[in-house]
Amino acid sequence: MAKKKKITDTSLIDIYMDEVVLLGGKPTDIITFANKFKFTEDDFYEHYESFAALDQAIFKILFDTSVATLAESPDFISFTKKDKLLSLFYTFFENLTLNRDFVLITIESYGNQLKALSLFSDMKNSFSGFMGMLNFETIHLNIETVENIQKMSITEGAWVQLLLTIKFWMTDDSVEMQKTDIFIEKSINTSLELLNTQSFQNILDLGKFLYNEKFKS
Repeated sequence: MAKKKKITDTSLIDIYMDEVVLLGGKPTDIITFANKFKFTEDDFYEHYESFAALDQAIFKILFDTSVATLAESPDFISFTKKDKLLSLFYTFFENLTLNRDFVLITIESYGNQLKALSLFSDMKNSFSGFMGMLNFETIHLNIETVENIQKMSITEGAWVQLLLTIKFWMTDDSVEMQKTDIFIEKSINTSLELLNTQSFQNILDLGKFLYNEKFKS
């Protein structure tokens, strides 16, 4: 009987992604998958505990690769925070498009939106780290706890925006995903304008004035 070979993490991911596209869905089970490509079931478990864990790792890799690609650009460090965020979205969705068949099959295989969210759990940690690096300024309220909550809200809002963009991208049939690019630009511009809007600061100033003049008196 031929000795089964050890498999690397990179090789496992490549084989799995190709197999998902070929089958149009997940392999039947881990042992069948391992036998087909002549490595052991235990070898698979040395890397991942399940196909779901492997799926999560792949989406995180797609995101981390996007961040690494941006970091290699000598101009990236001089970008504004908004341009860094836009660049991340553009680069990430380019990577999704390069692996479109796998991504669509995998997301759709989870059936409903709540189950599909588990796909992105590892990726979300990386995304939160990226947003923390950008450190978007909040409107100064002189209340540390409130400002910390604001920063968390900014990150969560951007995360929801990323998920909505994925949903938009999945049904985008335009040439070279041009509609997704437009969606990214308009949605990020709008969200950052709301974040920094002078109107919101004016509302806060009015509230402080009314509080000092009416309620304190």
